Amino acid sequence: MAENAKEELEQNCGCEEAAREVKLSELEILKQSFDDKKKEAEEYYDQLLRLKADFENYRRRAEKEKKDYLDWGKEKILLKQISMDDVLRQALKSAKSGGKVEDIIIGLDMVSKEFEKMLKEEGVEEVVCGKFDPNFCEALDMAESDEEDGKILEVYQKGYKMNGRLIRPAKVKVAKKKDDTVEKSESKTN
Repeated sequence: MAENAKEELEQNCGCEEAAREVKLSELEILKQSFDDKKKEAEEYYDQLLRLKADFENYRRRAEKEKKDYLDWGKEKILLKQISMDDVLRQALKSAKSGGKVEDIIIGLDMVSKEFEKMLKEEGVEEVVCGKFDPNFCEALDMAESDEEDGKILEVYQKGYKMNGRLIRPAKVKVAKKKDDTVEKSESKTN
């Protein structure tokens, strides 16, 4: 019986030893897996940091390019305005030297045409108003008239669109149809 117990004990020790070996190998596998995942996470983190730096560089570069484009656009417009200023100064010089009124009118007409040309080159067009349209016009005044309701009687300030988008509404005087019933009742009472 003692021998059986000894054999059983040795078998149990052998099983425990085998179980310990299995557990150690599982632990080693888990440790290796953990190390692999940790290394992979560090690589992802490094990629994230590089991507963040690249994005910051891109954002700064895009902001600089935007500023450069705006400056270039301003320069282009300013050069056109400078040439118009030259024509205005020439007209002013002519007016001061006692030039004929006709010459001054011709000079001012040249300035106006040069300005219209510049606006057209930049995609700016005048808003044409025949009848009042609140999308393109701003009514500053209304006057009774024999004209139909809503007809534009006078344009105080031109309106403009740029590339089809309204940038300034026209400021206008709008016709209001005379009320004939009021006039008839007033003439009957007199």
